[in-house]
Amino acid sequence: MEIFQTSENALSASSVSAVINAPIEKINIADWLLNLPDAEYQRCSVNHIAAGITSNFEGIPMSINVEYVGSALVVQHYIFDQYRADYCRMLSVSDTITAGGRSKVQVLWELRAEKIDDKTSQFTNTIHATATPEFLQFIAEHGISLTAAAKARQDASDAHNHEETPLFAKSIENKALFGKYNLPF
Repeated sequence: MEIFQTSENALSASSVSAVINAPIEKINIADWLLNLPDAEYQRCSVNHIAAGITSNFEGIPMSINVEYVGSALVVQHYIFDQYRADYCRMLSVSDTITAGGRSKVQVLWELRAEKIDDKTSQFTNTIHATATPEFLQFIAEHGISLTAAAKARQDASDAHNHEETPLFAKSIENKALFGKYNLPF
């Protein structure tokens, strides 16, 4: 898994937590994500368009997500690096489509559950976006500084994460307690 992450080409970092009203022993983030129906993904943000699970050529699971992050349409190809009940780590070289054209951004996505007490757990959704060489060329060709691109991405990514995280937590809670995704929030 090639990672471009360096301090000089970081675009955004957002980490948001929410409470899951279920004991840690009942939570399985990997199972939740690997079986997440498209409609449930869409319920977790007004900016979520589609999601599905597939695998890469090596047979490693992938989550394909299509969403808006700010004004950019983003097609994410998350390859699972680690996936277990309490933690998932995925990396995507994502297509970003804007009014100015198309480029690629690397996104590291981590989902974590930790025990608070016997009845509740903390869910944390962390997203790190990094400029790829292609993205750096794209912004240079469009006269956009990395600082300006990073500010826009940070604002959009953090707002998006604050919307989806509590709804992801509620979806995980429903799956943990009732074995179903589509209960009313």
